[in-house]
Amino acid sequence: MTRVPLACLVAATVIVGTAAPASQAYRMPEGASSVDSAAKGSVEAVQGPATTTAGQPSEEITAPAPSAVAPIHGASRRWGGKVIMIDPGHQLGNATHPRQVNRLVNAGGFRKACNSTGTATNSGFPEATFTWRVARALKRQLRARGATVRMTRSTNSYDDWGPCIDVRGRAGNRVNADVMISLHGDGASAGTRGFFVIRPSNRAGWTSDIYRSSARYAHEVKSGLVRAGARVSSSYGGDGFDVRGDLGTLNWSDVPAVMVELGNMRNARDARHMMSPHYRKHRYARGLRLGIGGFLFNR
Repeated sequence: MTRVPLACLVAATVIVGTAAPASQAYRMPEGASSVDSAAKGSVEAVQGPATTTAGQPSEEITAPAPSAVAPIHGASRRWGGKVIMIDPGHQLGNATHPRQVNRLVNAGGFRKACNSTGTATNSGFPEATFTWRVARALKRQLRARGATVRMTRSTNSYDDWGPCIDVRGRAGNRVNADVMISLHGDGASAGTRGFFVIRPSNRAGWTSDIYRSSARYAHEVKSGLVRAGARVSSSYGGDGFDVRGDLGTLNWSDVPAVMVELGNMRNARDARHMMSPHYRKHRYARGLRLGIGGFLFNR
């Protein structure tokens, strides 16, 4: 559906550019607006040699050829044609680009910062890296079943920032995705454990087209994570759900969308799980894949 921003907002001028060549990593230009970068927000390209900033290595993109993804027998007939947009929350370089990420954008009829730095474990493991690694594990599982997978960012680098929340929110719309899922890690008090799923509230002109389907989607994602052995949050009401109307990533979506706080990075046990490749693959990524499948094939 067409979004109708509040009349008091200044209309943005859309600048149409050309997409970056497939051999280039996604870089937001200095001072670029979220509108400028909209066509590049979901570019998935192969990055060159990893760079370092302040001793921190960037993560190199390893986009496997189709033959490198082992197909699951019989699954392609079920998942074929399905398009899933994955949003790995934040970006490593957000902290080093404060002017860009603090710029206000339209988050759904109101103004909000383009993005934020995210949180980290007490040992310094960044939320951006956690969401990136879970997203890639989930992408591999979905692609192995025949689904088409897109991501809102193509790097995990201290050199990069964004995309902004409005660009992330529109990413699924641009590729006619069946669903969009945004991955995050919470930064609550250390006593809080577990995951919870955030769905959009009903906001006329913004989420009224998707809030019911997103509610069903949220229940399936929770169910999938529980089936995979992930723990439901001990806070936020204890039911594993939250409803928000202030999140641009959800407000801009025209496809069923949820945001998942997969664990509390300040909790010691959750932090160990979030840093574990085995847990990320077999609990988080598998649970998310089960949830996405439950929604796509049971609705």
